[in-house]
Order: sequence, then C-alpha cells, then structure tokens
Amino acid sequence: MRDDRKSVRSWVMYDWANSAFATTVMAAVMPIYYQQAIGGTDADWAMTQTVSAIVIACLAPLLGAMADDSGNKKAYLFFFMLIGSAASIALVVPGHGEVLLASVIVIIGMIGFGGGNSFYDALLNDVASPENREKVSARGYAMGYLGGGILLAVNLLVILKPAMFGLDDGPVASQVAFVSVGIWWLVFSVPLFRNVKEAQASGRDKLIGRFHAGVRRLAETFRDIRHYPELWKFMLAYWFFFDGVNTVIVMAASYGTTIGIESTHLITALLITQFVGFPASYAFGSLAVKLGSKRMLFASMALYVLIVVLGFFMQNALHFYLLATLVGLVQGGSQATARAIYSRLIPSGRTAEFNGFLTSTSRFFSFLGPLVFALVKIFSDSSRYAILAVAFFFVVSMILLSLVNTVKGEREALRQVGA
Repeated sequence: MRDDRKSVRSWVMYDWANSAFATTVMAAVMPIYYQQAIGGTDADWAMTQTVSAIVIACLAPLLGAMADDSGNKKAYLFFFMLIGSAASIALVVPGHGEVLLASVIVIIGMIGFGGGNSFYDALLNDVASPENREKVSARGYAMGYLGGGILLAVNLLVILKPAMFGLDDGPVASQVAFVSVGIWWLVFSVPLFRNVKEAQASGRDKLIGRFHAGVRRLAETFRDIRHYPELWKFMLAYWFFFDGVNTVIVMAASYGTTIGIESTHLITALLITQFVGFPASYAFGSLAVKLGSKRMLFASMALYVLIVVLGFFMQNALHFYLLATLVGLVQGGSQATARAIYSRLIPSGRTAEFNGFLTSTSRFFSFLGPLVFALVKIFSDSSRYAILAVAFFFVVSMILLSLVNTVKGEREALRQVGA
C-alpha cells in the first residue's frame, strides 16, 4: 500500500516541532535555570517531574478514549500543543524565589508534551499502512532528534555567547531559549493540522457526552485487554523497556556528575546523542523492515545492557561521549520500532484509547527504575553498582519480548471484542 507522502511528511514534522521542548526545557536548559535563576533545589525539580508524570498518567487513557469516540484526535493534539507552547513561552515570567510558579508552568508544559504525544502516536495508524509503520515511525524519531538538536545547539550558543546576539549576561539568554521553543513548537506543528486526515468516528457532539463515553471506553480497556494476550505480553515487555530507557535518560547526567564529569561535557554528550540519533533512527527503521521489528527491538535491548555495563566501568568524558554515541544509535530507533509494533497489535478503532493506556501505565511504572537506582546506591554506597542494576529492566524486557507472537497478535487485533 502506498501512503500519502504529504500526510506522512506533515505527521513527521510534529516530532521535529515538539522535540525542542524535550531537549531545551526538559533535558538541558531549564533544569539548570531552575536552580540558578529561580532558586529551586534538586528535590523541587524532582517533585515537579513526579507531579507532571502522575497527572499525565491519570489523564492519558481517559483522553485517549474520548478522542477515539469523537474521531477527532487532531483537536485534542491541537489543545495540548497550544498549552505546551504557551507554557514554554511563559517560563520567562517566574523570577528568583518563585519556585512554585516555575514548577506549575513546567508541569503544564509537560502535560502539553506528554498528553499531546498520546494523540500524535495514535495518528500513526491514520498516516501509515501497517507495512510502512516502522519506517514512518522511525522518520518521526529521526526528525525529532534533528529538530530538537538544532534548536538546542542554537540556544546553547545564545546562552554561552549572549553578546554575539546583543544580549546581556544573565537569565535573559535562557528566557530567549524558552520563547524560541514555544514558537518553534507552534510553527512546525501547522503541517500536521493542515494535511493529516484521520478516520472519523460517529462520536457525540457535546463534551459531556464525550466525557461519559471516554469513561465507559476506559473501563472497556481494562476489561477487554485480557482478550488480546499478545498485546498484553508486549505491553509488559514495553513497561520494563521504557523504565530502563527512562532511567538511563534521567540518571545519565546525575551519574556523570557523581563520577566527576563536568557539565559542559554532559551537555556536549546530549548533543552527540541527538545528532547521532537522527541518521541512526532512519537506519534502524529500514533494518526493522528488512530483518524484522521484533528482532531489531530485541537487539536494541541487548545493546542497552552493554551500554549499562560499560557505564559501570566509565572513567572520563571520552567514555561518556562513546556511551552517548551508542545510546544515539538505538534510543530513537528502538522506541520508534516499539511504537510501530504496538500500533499493529491495537484493536481497530481504539488507537488513541490504547495509546493513552500505554502512555499512562508506562509512566506509572517509570518510577521503578530510579527507585532501584536509589536503593542500590543507598545499600552499596556506589553509583556504579546503581547504574549496573538498570540492566535488570532490559534483561526482563528481553525475556518477555521473546514470548510475544506478533503475527498472532495482529490477528487478535482484528477481533471486535465487546462490539
């Protein structure tokens, strides 16, 4: 089947658009600005992340069910894109000491980012045929790496060399970066809303009707998922995989700092991951088509085990750069492939609902990785053993994935349970 190229390109551009928030606000600039300019602490930042994850976990399955019932996933995505973009720009407002206000704005932005991604992922089924979803999904991640990396590089140049852009030293350069994220996200989202067509469902016109339908369909998700055993097994494997990847992402900078790597090297490593991830995600998607999605996903999990083991022995910035390169090789491609596999196991007509369910459950269980890291660090008094413990999540995920029969799962997805 030949997909509409304009729809595919437009869908892919949203990853380019919103990844700017992930790199500049979530990973690189805002965590530092939050402490140095706002006056927050590590504990404040951690709590901010926790609250946003909980809110998204609670909202995602309900909103996904509502979107499926209304047949208008783009409208929900548009809403979350707007609040995420607005929150990015609003980060210029909090001053020193206004920690709570800054946290609230970050939480709103992350709700926009996380909530929107649930509907964005669900639209993959509308733009790509089943046989093309690995490539299209991988293109999305690749463009996300490139777009997020380009804007982050520009923003870091503005922050490090403010006089070059006519700015004074201080927080102004970081504030310019936040505004650029909001504008970037808004502008590059336009193609998706103009060109992507989605299958319409016979939903209710009134919001209250959609809400009640969403509650009903959410209950159906919990009830009906037992009828899709291959989907259920894949979700279990994905939870452990997501937890391992998320722990590597959120703990990498902290771990690097603990073993004495300077912040400039940590930021450089993030850029390496972004720009390696761009071509690697394309290549990963092509290999998934040729060699099989499940086989490539399994291989990526094995490489993550190697990354964690090598992280245990890491000594200097060069080692960190090498590990960042390895992460870039698999981080985007593996998640894109997992997204494509999952899209084929979802029951027909319930894409947003089940994507929301996966988003909420994976985020709900994502606390386990950092918790294991913390407990091992406490009892062993060693960050190296703590990072090594993360390998557990990838090993368990590999075992569970080996039990998944994707062909059988695709047949199960055609069944209309409860219809």
